Amino acid sequence: MSTLPQQSGAATAAQRPGRLRWGIGVLLGVGVLINYFDRVNLSIAGPALSAQFHLGPAELGLLFGAFFWTYALLQVPGGILLDRLGVKTISRWSAFLWSVSSAAIACSTSLSQLIGARALLGVAETPVFPANAKATSYWFPRRERSLATALFDGAAKFSNVIGVPLVAFFITRFGWRWGFGLTAILSFLYFCAFYWIYRNPREHPWLGDAERALIREGGAHAEDLADSGRGGAPVGYLLGHAKVWGLTLGFAAYGYVFYLFLTWLPAYLVKTAHMSILSSAAYTTIPWAVATVTDLAVGGWLVDYLIRRGGHETTVRKTILVGGMLLGLAVFGAAFTTNPNVAIVWISIALGGLAASAPVGWSLPGLVAPKESVGTVGGIMNFGNNLMGGVAPAVTGFIVGATNSFANAFLAAGGVLLVGILCYLFLLGRIEPIPEPSA
Repeated sequence: MSTLPQQSGAATAAQRPGRLRWGIGVLLGVGVLINYFDRVNLSIAGPALSAQFHLGPAELGLLFGAFFWTYALLQVPGGILLDRLGVKTISRWSAFLWSVSSAAIACSTSLSQLIGARALLGVAETPVFPANAKATSYWFPRRERSLATALFDGAAKFSNVIGVPLVAFFITRFGWRWGFGLTAILSFLYFCAFYWIYRNPREHPWLGDAERALIREGGAHAEDLADSGRGGAPVGYLLGHAKVWGLTLGFAAYGYVFYLFLTWLPAYLVKTAHMSILSSAAYTTIPWAVATVTDLAVGGWLVDYLIRRGGHETTVRKTILVGGMLLGLAVFGAAFTTNPNVAIVWISIALGGLAASAPVGWSLPGLVAPKESVGTVGGIMNFGNNLMGGVAPAVTGFIVGATNSFANAFLAAGGVLLVGILCYLFLLGRIEPIPEPSA
C-alpha cells in the first residue's frame, strides 16, 4: 500500500515533458553569439587596421561590407541546400569553416587578403540563421516559437554587450590579430559542442516521449522529408507570393539599420566624440544591452504570452513587428545631434525597437513556409537582410567620406526603414502558411 503513491509520482514524473528543446535553443543561441563575435571584431579593429594598412573611410566601408556580399548572395542557394541536406549536416560544416576563416583573417598581411578572408567567412556563416529558423520549427511548438527564436536572435545583440569589450581588450592588449584569433578558437570549440549535441527531434536519443509529443502536438514542423534530398517548394513558386516579398523587403530595411550600427557605431564614437577604442567599446554596449532586453522580453516572451492569452497570431506578431520598426525611426534623432550622450539615447531607442521586431521576423519562415521550405524562405529573407549588410557599411562610408559627418548617413537609414514598414503593412498579409505547390 505504501508504494502506490511513489509509483504514481514516478509515473507523473515520467510523463512530464522534459526541457531538452530549451537546451537546443540555448545551443543555437551560443552559436549565434560566437558567430557575431566574428562580425563585430572587424568594427572594433577598424581604427587599428585603418592605421596599419592606410585605409580611408571608403576603403574601410568596402572591407566592412566584404563579408556580407558572399553571405547575402549565397543565402538562397544555401537555403535550398539546407532543405535538401538538413540542419545537422550543413550546420556542422558551417561551424567548422568559421574557425578556419577567422584564423585566415588573423594571418592576413594586406587589404586584399583581409577582403578575401572576410568573404570566405561570409560563405562559412551563410546557413546559420536559416538553419536556426528551421531547427526551431522542428523543436518548438508554435506557442513557444517567438521566445525560442529570441534566444538565438537576442544572442546577436548580446554579442555586442560582451563581445565588443572582450575583443577590444584583446586588440588593445595583444594587437588586432588576436581579436580574430580569439574568435577562431571559440568557433572551433562550438563546432565540437554542436557535433556532439545537435540532432533533429526524431533521432535525438535524449528526447523523452512526453516532450516529443508536446513538440509534435503543438504544431512543430514534421520531419518527414528532412534529410531526404527532396527539398520543398521551388524558389520561383515562393517568389510568386506577396507574403514572401513583404517579409523579405521589410527585413531588408531592418538589416540596413542593424548593420549600419553593427559595423560603424564604434568608429562613429571615435570620430565624433574623439574616444579611445576602449571608451567607444564601453559606450557601444549601452544600445546593444537595451536591444538584448527588448529582443528577449518583447519580441520573445511578450509575443508568446499574448498569443497564449488568446491574442490573434497575426495581430500580435504584426503589431510588435511594425511597432518595433516605428521605434527604429529614432535614428532620425541621432542625425540632429553631435552630443554622443544624446546620440546614444536615440540609438538605444532605435536598436531597442528593431530588436523587438527581429524575433518576430525570424519566426515567420517557420510559420508561413510550405512543407520543408523553411530553409529556402529563410534564405530568401536573409538574402535581402544581408544584401543591406553589404550596402549599408559601404554607403555609410562613402557618405561620411564625402560629408565628414554621420548625419546624412542616419537620415538615409531612416528613409530605408520607412519603406520597410510599408512593406510589412501592405505586402506581408496574414501570418499563415503559403499553400503547398500542386504536383
